[in-house]
Amino acid sequence: MNLTQPSQENVEYMIEQIKEKLRMVNVDAMRAESFDESAYEDLHYLYTMVMKRESFSPSEMQAIASEIGSLRK
Repeated sequence: MNLTQPSQENVEYMIEQIKEKLRMVNVDAMRAESFDESAYEDLHYLYTMVMKRESFSPSEMQAIASEIGSLRK
């Protein structure tokens, strides 16, 4: 999968991967349909950062969730 090209399919993939990596409880808040390609670059940056890390502190998880929330339509 080429994540450098903005597409709704890539948005959905990245959101699903972030949810799995963070083991998010409220997954309904992160529906892939809530995001569009206009925030693709920011979402891709966030995805890359999350995938590089092994663990997150509670405050980091809260900050990531907040950032994802700000990217929603």
